[in-house]
Amino acid sequence: MTSSDDSPDGTTDDRPWVPPPWDPPLAGTEIEHVLGSLERLRVTFRWKTGGLDAAGLATTIGASPLTLGGLIKHLAGVEAMKAGPEIDGSSPGEPWASAPWDEVQDWDFTSAAQDSPEQLYALYDAAVAQAQIRLEAALVRGGLGQRIALSDQVDLEVSLRRNLFDLIEEYSRHLGHADLIREAVDGQVGLDPPYPETS
Repeated sequence: MTSSDDSPDGTTDDRPWVPPPWDPPLAGTEIEHVLGSLERLRVTFRWKTGGLDAAGLATTIGASPLTLGGLIKHLAGVEAMKAGPEIDGSSPGEPWASAPWDEVQDWDFTSAAQDSPEQLYALYDAAVAQAQIRLEAALVRGGLGQRIALSDQVDLEVSLRRNLFDLIEEYSRHLGHADLIREAVDGQVGLDPPYPETS
């Protein structure tokens, strides 16, 4: 495949097209495709929400109270839960373990307004890094079909495969929200982060 007018990076020379580093493989194993799809969603979400000040992260559109800051904190929490207690019953860590979930509706979304951009980005980046380590370790232990701790919590058989697909679905849902809000903040649009320079 060569670069052309309809190539992902928009170049028109004759260099071979190289997929961006965040893309899933064009042909790989099931695990490679699942993890690759998840990683592409993570990278795209981080790009859609990145580089903003407090006002940008607090922007709302229409009647919805949803903000990019709220999405960042929410997905950080989803990462922590999916890769911790749902897999092996371990604690999700703070701030999730002591959060007032029963007293404050949508605490993760609403409490983001009290956090600085630096705190939100650091919280999300740390949650993703920790989740990557835990998910890869779990896959080594038992593969996608293994029974996870969530099974006992819901009294149903739940596999790691289902856990990962739920995480992918969560990102897919919220990336649409992030698209709309980010465009309202500063006009940024697009499906993918800027294509990396190749030599």
